[in-house]
Amino acid sequence: MTPVLRTARLLLDPYVPEDEECFVDLFQDTRVSRWMGDGPTTEAEDRALFGRVFTKVYAEDLFDVWAVRRGGELIGHAEIKRTDEVDGHEIIYALAPGAWGSGLGTEIAEAIVAYAFATLGLTEVHATVAAANTASLSLLNRIGFTHVRDLREDDGSTTRVLTRRRTPKGG
Repeated sequence: MTPVLRTARLLLDPYVPEDEECFVDLFQDTRVSRWMGDGPTTEAEDRALFGRVFTKVYAEDLFDVWAVRRGGELIGHAEIKRTDEVDGHEIIYALAPGAWGSGLGTEIAEAIVAYAFATLGLTEVHATVAAANTASLSLLNRIGFTHVRDLREDDGSTTRVLTRRRTPKGG
Protein backbone atom coordinates (compact mmCIF):
# COMPACT_ATOMS: atom_id res chain seq x y z
CA MET A 1 0.00 0.00 0.00
CA THR A 2 1.35 3.41 -0.97
CA PRO A 3 2.40 5.21 2.23
CA VAL A 4 1.97 8.89 3.05
CA LEU A 5 5.18 10.95 2.70
CA ARG A 6 5.67 14.46 4.03
CA THR A 7 8.19 17.15 3.17
CA ALA A 8 8.57 20.65 4.60
CA ARG A 9 5.80 21.98 2.33
CA LEU A 10 4.17 18.97 0.70
CA LEU A 11 2.02 15.95 1.39
CA LEU A 12 2.40 12.94 -0.90
CA ASP A 13 -0.53 10.61 -0.35
CA PRO A 14 -2.51 8.05 -2.34
CA TYR A 15 -5.02 9.43 -4.80
CA VAL A 16 -8.70 9.42 -3.90
CA PRO A 17 -11.51 9.26 -6.50
CA GLU A 18 -12.28 12.96 -5.93
CA ASP A 19 -8.83 13.82 -7.38
CA GLU A 20 -9.84 12.82 -10.91
CA GLU A 21 -10.52 16.33 -12.27
CA CYS A 22 -7.27 17.76 -10.88
CA PHE A 23 -5.32 14.72 -12.15
CA VAL A 24 -6.79 15.13 -15.64
CA ASP A 25 -6.14 18.89 -15.59
CA LEU A 26 -2.47 18.26 -14.65
CA PHE A 27 -1.95 15.65 -17.36
CA GLN A 28 -3.87 17.66 -19.98
CA ASP A 29 -1.57 20.67 -19.47
CA THR A 30 0.87 20.23 -22.36
CA ARG A 31 3.56 22.13 -20.45
CA VAL A 32 3.53 19.14 -18.08
CA SER A 33 2.58 16.21 -20.30
CA ARG A 34 5.17 17.01 -22.97
CA TRP A 35 7.77 15.61 -20.55
CA MET A 36 5.79 12.55 -19.44
CA GLY A 37 5.78 9.14 -21.09
CA ASP A 38 5.14 9.48 -24.78
CA GLY A 39 3.89 13.04 -24.43
CA PRO A 40 0.39 14.53 -24.40
CA THR A 41 -2.59 12.17 -24.56
CA THR A 42 -6.33 12.65 -24.87
CA GLU A 43 -8.55 13.52 -21.94
CA ALA A 44 -10.18 10.08 -22.27
CA GLU A 45 -6.77 8.40 -22.04
CA ASP A 46 -5.90 10.42 -18.92
CA ARG A 47 -9.23 9.50 -17.32
CA ALA A 48 -8.57 5.84 -18.11
CA LEU A 49 -5.08 6.17 -16.62
CA PHE A 50 -6.56 7.65 -13.45
CA GLY A 51 -8.97 4.72 -13.25
CA ARG A 52 -6.12 2.22 -13.61
CA VAL A 53 -4.39 3.81 -10.60
CA PHE A 54 -7.22 2.31 -8.54
CA THR A 55 -8.16 -0.84 -10.48
CA LYS A 56 -4.61 -2.02 -11.17
CA VAL A 57 -1.86 -0.12 -9.35
CA TYR A 58 -3.47 0.19 -5.92
CA ALA A 59 -5.67 -2.92 -6.20
CA GLU A 60 -2.71 -5.16 -7.08
CA ASP A 61 -0.12 -3.20 -5.06
CA LEU A 62 2.02 -2.88 -8.20
CA PHE A 63 4.02 0.21 -7.22
CA ASP A 64 3.73 3.47 -5.29
CA VAL A 65 1.79 6.37 -6.83
CA TRP A 66 1.15 9.64 -5.01
CA ALA A 67 -0.94 12.75 -5.37
CA VAL A 68 1.29 15.70 -4.47
CA ARG A 69 -0.54 18.30 -2.39
CA ARG A 70 0.36 21.69 -1.00
CA GLY A 71 -2.08 23.28 1.41
CA GLY A 72 -4.68 20.66 0.48
CA GLU A 73 -4.47 21.44 -3.25
CA LEU A 74 -3.34 18.78 -5.73
CA ILE A 75 -0.35 20.33 -7.51
CA GLY A 76 1.54 17.29 -8.78
CA HIS A 77 2.03 13.59 -9.32
CA ALA A 78 4.79 11.23 -8.20
CA GLU A 79 5.64 7.55 -8.40
CA ILE A 80 8.40 5.00 -8.11
CA LYS A 81 8.28 1.78 -10.06
CA ARG A 82 10.44 -0.92 -11.50
CA THR A 83 10.97 -0.51 -15.24
CA ASP A 84 12.82 -2.62 -17.76
CA GLU A 85 14.03 0.52 -19.53
CA VAL A 86 16.43 1.25 -16.66
CA ASP A 87 16.52 -2.31 -15.26
CA GLY A 88 15.68 -0.94 -11.84
CA HIS A 89 13.41 1.46 -9.99
CA GLU A 90 12.60 4.77 -11.63
CA ILE A 91 11.28 7.90 -9.95
CA ILE A 92 8.69 9.95 -11.81
CA TYR A 93 7.33 13.32 -10.76
CA ALA A 94 5.39 16.20 -12.27
CA LEU A 95 4.30 19.57 -10.96
CA ALA A 96 1.69 22.01 -12.18
CA PRO A 97 3.40 25.00 -13.85
CA GLY A 98 2.24 27.34 -11.10
CA ALA A 99 4.49 25.39 -8.69
CA TRP A 100 7.59 25.46 -10.90
CA GLY A 101 10.73 27.26 -9.79
CA SER A 102 9.99 27.17 -6.06
CA GLY A 103 12.03 24.13 -5.03
CA LEU A 104 9.01 21.84 -4.75
CA GLY A 105 10.32 19.47 -7.42
CA THR A 106 13.46 19.02 -5.34
CA GLU A 107 11.33 18.23 -2.28
CA ILE A 108 9.37 15.61 -4.20
CA ALA A 109 12.43 13.95 -5.72
CA GLU A 110 14.29 13.91 -2.39
CA ALA A 111 11.28 12.43 -0.58
CA ILE A 112 10.92 9.62 -3.13
CA VAL A 113 14.67 8.87 -3.09
CA ALA A 114 14.70 8.77 0.72
CA TYR A 115 11.70 6.42 0.67
CA ALA A 116 13.40 4.21 -1.93
CA PHE A 117 16.55 3.85 0.14
CA ALA A 118 15.11 3.72 3.67
CA THR A 119 11.83 1.85 3.14
CA LEU A 120 12.24 -0.12 -0.08
CA GLY A 121 15.88 -0.90 0.71
CA LEU A 122 17.10 0.01 -2.76
CA THR A 123 20.76 0.79 -3.35
CA GLU A 124 20.12 2.91 -6.44
CA VAL A 125 17.28 4.72 -8.17
CA HIS A 126 16.99 6.00 -11.70
CA ALA A 127 15.26 8.75 -13.63
CA THR A 128 14.66 9.10 -17.35
CA VAL A 129 14.47 12.67 -18.59
CA ALA A 130 14.13 14.15 -22.05
CA ALA A 131 17.44 15.76 -23.00
CA ALA A 132 15.52 18.99 -23.71
CA ASN A 133 14.07 19.09 -20.16
CA THR A 134 16.96 21.08 -18.73
CA ALA A 135 15.08 22.07 -15.56
CA SER A 136 14.61 18.43 -14.47
CA LEU A 137 18.14 17.48 -15.50
CA SER A 138 19.53 20.34 -13.42
CA LEU A 139 17.36 19.44 -10.42
CA LEU A 140 18.43 15.80 -10.49
CA ASN A 141 22.11 16.70 -10.86
CA ARG A 142 21.85 19.02 -7.84
CA ILE A 143 20.53 16.19 -5.66
CA GLY A 144 23.17 13.65 -6.60
CA PHE A 145 21.95 11.94 -9.76
CA THR A 146 24.58 11.30 -12.43
CA HIS A 147 24.10 10.80 -16.17
CA VAL A 148 24.81 7.17 -17.07
CA ARG A 149 23.61 6.79 -20.66
CA ASP A 150 21.35 8.10 -23.40
CA LEU A 151 18.43 6.39 -25.08
CA ARG A 152 17.50 7.24 -28.65
CA GLU A 153 13.72 7.46 -28.99
CA ASP A 154 11.70 6.40 -32.05
CA ASP A 155 11.07 10.07 -32.91
CA GLY A 156 14.83 10.77 -32.93
CA SER A 157 14.89 12.59 -29.60
CA THR A 158 17.21 11.68 -26.75
CA THR A 159 16.25 10.57 -23.25
CA ARG A 160 18.88 10.76 -20.53
CA VAL A 161 19.13 8.01 -17.93
CA LEU A 162 20.37 9.28 -14.57
CA THR A 163 21.18 7.25 -11.46
CA ARG A 164 21.61 8.03 -7.80
CA ARG A 165 23.30 5.47 -5.61
CA ARG A 166 22.79 5.19 -1.89
CA THR A 167 25.83 6.30 0.07
CA PRO A 168 27.10 4.05 2.87
CA LYS A 169 25.35 6.36 5.38
CA GLY A 170 22.02 5.76 3.63
CA GLY A 171 21.62 9.05 1.81
